[in-house]
Amino acid sequence: MRVALGVAVVLLFVGHAAKLYSIPFVLDLEGIAYDARLCLTMPVGVCKADRNLDKNKEDKRIVIVDIDEKSLAEEGHWPWKRNRLGLLVDQLFTKYQVRVVAFDIVFAEKDESSGLGVLRGLAERDLKGDASYQAALANLTPQLEYDRLFAEKMRAGAVVLGYYLGNERQGKSQNAGALPEPVLPQVVFQGRNIRPQHFAGYGANLPELNAAAVGAGHFNTVPDPDGVVRRVPMLAEYGGAYYEALSLAVWREYQRQELKRSVPVKPIFTDAPAWSKTYPGLEWLSVGSARIPVDAEVTALVPYRGPEHSYPYIPAIDVLRGDAPVEDLKNRIVLVGTTAPGLLDLRSTPVGSVYPGVEIHANLIAGMLDGTLKQHPPYFLGAEVALLLIVGIALALVLPLLTPLRATVLTALVLIAVLALNLGLWQLGGLSLPLAGSLLMVVLLFALNSSYGYFVEMRAKRQITSRFGQYVPPELVDEMSEHPEAFSMDGESRDMSVLFTDVRGFTTISEGLDPKELSKLMNEFLTPLTQVIYRHRGTIDKYMGDCIMAFWGAPISDPQHARSAVIAGLEMQATMASLEPQFKARGWPQLHIGVGVNSGRMSVGNMGSDVRVAYTVMGDAVNLASRLEGLTKYYGVGMIVGESTRAAVPDFVFRELDRVRPKGKKEPVAIFEPVGPSGSIDKSQQDELSLWHQALRLYRTQQWDMAELQLINLQQRYPGRILYASFLERIAQARINPPAPDWDGATAFDTK
Repeated sequence: MRVALGVAVVLLFVGHAAKLYSIPFVLDLEGIAYDARLCLTMPVGVCKADRNLDKNKEDKRIVIVDIDEKSLAEEGHWPWKRNRLGLLVDQLFTKYQVRVVAFDIVFAEKDESSGLGVLRGLAERDLKGDASYQAALANLTPQLEYDRLFAEKMRAGAVVLGYYLGNERQGKSQNAGALPEPVLPQVVFQGRNIRPQHFAGYGANLPELNAAAVGAGHFNTVPDPDGVVRRVPMLAEYGGAYYEALSLAVWREYQRQELKRSVPVKPIFTDAPAWSKTYPGLEWLSVGSARIPVDAEVTALVPYRGPEHSYPYIPAIDVLRGDAPVEDLKNRIVLVGTTAPGLLDLRSTPVGSVYPGVEIHANLIAGMLDGTLKQHPPYFLGAEVALLLIVGIALALVLPLLTPLRATVLTALVLIAVLALNLGLWQLGGLSLPLAGSLLMVVLLFALNSSYGYFVEMRAKRQITSRFGQYVPPELVDEMSEHPEAFSMDGESRDMSVLFTDVRGFTTISEGLDPKELSKLMNEFLTPLTQVIYRHRGTIDKYMGDCIMAFWGAPISDPQHARSAVIAGLEMQATMASLEPQFKARGWPQLHIGVGVNSGRMSVGNMGSDVRVAYTVMGDAVNLASRLEGLTKYYGVGMIVGESTRAAVPDFVFRELDRVRPKGKKEPVAIFEPVGPSGSIDKSQQDELSLWHQALRLYRTQQWDMAELQLINLQQRYPGRILYASFLERIAQARINPPAPDWDGATAFDTK
């Protein structure tokens, strides 16, 4: 039985290696193993980001001109005027004498900031007959055509532009700008099992800018299933032709200058082995003096040199002003990009979870210069399968015959041998052979033979943890592992409650803090809020900046899901209030959150795409909860719940706030503010609620005078409540513009 199970384990990993199917856990481990090898052998020698990285370890052949926070603060928000970008290009080529300039930026729209369009409009209409105005405009026009000025500066040097390719799933299938000429026609790969990345649209540069550049390349990346960028498509397919990556376009221009001739891209094919009819045959792209290793998807592994700032960074404003040292830029390859968080060019990589996209291109160019790009040729599939079969079958047959001690020694020796072989190929041969599958298979075979019963018992718990550990607290995972068969990530419909919370005015608050301080601030309040949700058995759906989305009722059923969500929301408000002294002592602003809770039928389960999925909830009830959270600031309350939530928590006292039509809903819904458990409401609160509900009834029956009198009394007694002032304003408006005869008392909202 053990041998049969061992062989089954081996065949399981062989099938994964042969790409008959995919094991996500092994893919995740493969990513971790790849990252570990990369970090062990990087030239910089460290893997974690360090702003104080030794300058002697920087690769000074490639310089990043950074549109950073300093540059944005002094030059103004992005996008900058094209005449200023033209000055930047002029400075780089004339004063600093750089070799190549590449923009990790796309210029898809015309620059109208000069006001030339307005001036021309006046010339065609109001001042059509004014000869002096027409003459002045003709003289002024060349100075105000910023795109043309930018293009002229580009023609004076070797400028490579960037663009992106997209598809419908990414919301980028609409075409903009002009693509450069493709580097290869479609016929090159016809009849071969080669699968380049395919895209249905693009966002490219203005035609006049594209014509002025010496080349252009896409800056698309290929995130692995864990979201980490380890590969970049050297060639991507659009419209039946193949377009090069930005790094490849820069390398081709660099080679053109070196070799004094054009440098085409030539795929190098090898003959398929006799046993394979589907072998792609593509292992290299020949580009000038370099051979770039690619896989069957024509992607290349990024040879990360080190963490962020492994290349010199110079603020763009320093180049514009001419303050940067000439020796830091002369004869260098320059990449113009951004590290400013607000410009959203940050990626997750093996050397940093927040890593500038422009430095990915720098690593690829450096790898082409040094010939250090790792190979992952198609024949490695056969090599991995052979290794798994030889090692796996041998262990499956031998381990059951050995004592525990000898089995442990043999397993350790096999692990060391597999690891040594893999690292030797990596470091000495420049080959990236899969590692995680082999190591994991050996470990599993050992575990199966040494403690079969324990392995079977604990496997279910590991599966539950891997599936739900990122969503629910550990104690619920332990509870779920007792009956794993009862839990699934497949989609289903359930009665549940969902909660949204958001910090009011957080965008304004974040603008006043530097990135490190902002990160600390978010951690200081998101952590205790998450603990509140966990304490009340909630499931974290996602964090969206300063917003948290959570739900109750899945994966573990909770008949009291509405009550748990309401209590959690109230406790989150109290938690934020308790943080105020601590925040004040640290010089941070006081934070206020809005909470929206709704209950109803929802779809819950794994949802997403082929690339990435998440355990989440969807449905009209979920959308309404999000709208309710947004209404809290309008009504001046900390928390709003829907009708179904209020009905499901009869032991709580609620204040009915209004009937509303949120955006996207036709029928009005009643909204409520939870006041507290029934036994905790004092006489003063009861009186206020009674008076308010009377005023609300008078308002809905259009008894404006009586409602106004009641509201004025309430406002005098409770001057801090926005709710009463809001309804007084509504009554004043209703007297001026009476509601329609069919008015049902509901308030419509056009925004989210």
